[in-house]
Amino acid sequence: MSVSKPRVALFVTCLVDLYRPTIGFAAIELLERAGCTVAVPPQQTCCGQPAYNSGDRRTAQDLARPIIDAFLPYDFTVVPSGSCGAMIAHHFPGLFADDPEYRGKAERLAAKTHELVSFLTDQRGMVATEARYDGIVTYHDSCAGLREMGVKAQPRALLGSIAGLTLKELPDAEICCGFGGTFCVKYPEISTRMVADKTQAIVASGADTLLAGDLGCLLNMAGRLQREGHAVKVRHVAEVLAGRSGAAPPIGEAS
Repeated sequence: MSVSKPRVALFVTCLVDLYRPTIGFAAIELLERAGCTVAVPPQQTCCGQPAYNSGDRRTAQDLARPIIDAFLPYDFTVVPSGSCGAMIAHHFPGLFADDPEYRGKAERLAAKTHELVSFLTDQRGMVATEARYDGIVTYHDSCAGLREMGVKAQPRALLGSIAGLTLKELPDAEICCGFGGTFCVKYPEISTRMVADKTQAIVASGADTLLAGDLGCLLNMAGRLQREGHAVKVRHVAEVLAGRSGAAPPIGEAS
């Protein structure tokens, strides 16, 4: 008897769409290797997190409704970003506390929304990848991925299976990089100090490559590393897991 493949809707995220489409392609490749049928609903826009974090609930609701309607028919929603994933999985239901119809829809969608790497390991049982990456890497735990989506051991387990890769733990890996969406705009001096501390830890790790699961964090840290003159390559973990590190230059570097 044939078993039908789970139908996964990929929520690409704004930053991936605008700055790093290769992450989206890597995510699709990994999901297909895990036995999923993948769709990218064209109705998706911003998840509404910037508006939500700024207190603009009406705009956040306006952005959330078409996402809910577009993604709800699928078996799972998967996001290559802990922060956007957490917005859908943890904050969408609260947005519609006074709207019984969309509260119910949001709760159903939230229950089947997952961050990419945790979905691959926790839902699909992936324990290894056949990719190769020659280098010493370190991993930054993004705030939302770690604290809201429970992503910690999963990427490290899969990275441990990659030929040629040596993983060195990042000092204070769980401390925020200072991006925080609109936080870096509201509090630039604090944000700059935080990312400067983070880049010091990255360099101290001795790694030649920095990985993480959130592009916002990666763009922030890549920019600071370049301004400080450090030759550390920066990539999304999905690119390395899928073996697509040759498909684009490191984040922040010109093609």
